[in-house]
Amino acid sequence: MRAIWKGAVSFGLVSVPVKLYSATESKDISFRQVHAKDGGRIKYQRVCSIDGEEVEYADIAKGYETEDGEMVILTDEDMSSLPSESSREISVEKFVPSEQIDPMLFEKSYYLEPEKTGAKPYALLREALEAADRMALVTVSLRNRMSLAVLRVRDDVIVMQTMMWPDEIRKPDFGSVDTSEAKPAEVKMATMLVDTLAGDFDADEYEDDYREAVEELVKAKVEGGEVKRTPEAKKSSGEVVDLLAALQRSVDAAKSARGEKVESDDSEKAEKSTKSPAKKSSARKSKTTKKSAAKKSATKKAADKKAS
Repeated sequence: MRAIWKGAVSFGLVSVPVKLYSATESKDISFRQVHAKDGGRIKYQRVCSIDGEEVEYADIAKGYETEDGEMVILTDEDMSSLPSESSREISVEKFVPSEQIDPMLFEKSYYLEPEKTGAKPYALLREALEAADRMALVTVSLRNRMSLAVLRVRDDVIVMQTMMWPDEIRKPDFGSVDTSEAKPAEVKMATMLVDTLAGDFDADEYEDDYREAVEELVKAKVEGGEVKRTPEAKKSSGEVVDLLAALQRSVDAAKSARGEKVESDDSEKAEKSTKSPAKKSSARKSKTTKKSAAKKSATKKAADKKAS
């Protein structure tokens, strides 16, 4: 694991230097949009909706759209004037009962590891949290923004969970919930069902069967050869021929533009010219081989004559 942030937890006059690690990772299956014909990836361009032209990154600004559809452009100078925090401190505001924090507020989880010099105060904070059965409500600056978070203990490790702001939780304003009271017999039957299905939660009992099924499907297709491979690069000789053909077409186009006559077999001549050195080379090699064989034969005859 790689630490993504370094700072210190402060409560009272106690400071605990810590490192921050992401405690979770997404293993959701992701797909790429590709061309069904050859498997090529689909590319997207940054195009302006007004003039239809592609926009460079340097020309892209932040825009805030108002409720009536107006667009407010925010420059880098505007953004620099906004309140931001770059503190390396996790400041404990108060210790609150665990049941007072709605789990819906929790956003992302991080592990806190103590630096060597902070091992003892880290253990002190951990023991205090477990003994009090409370969470530490803290403020922390991540990505230059101040956030609410809580500290709690999990498997002898202090975990920090960032929280959403209260006004980010939407109210269930859909008005279709029946608020009439259920009959006593119905409540009794529902309670019996709850008791029948009662049990303890064990995370190891549950698996992402969808992800496993996709992985098995992909594996089967790979083993069956059902894959789209990227075309291999052409050999250098082929590239030369293609280049010559392209040059020949350019010459033909230039001749046509000047009103000159274009020979229909010019491209064939260009292709033959690329092959002729190979033919000459093979002919020269054959001639050399014949000379070598004749020389060996003459030497052998001279040796036989001398021996006799």
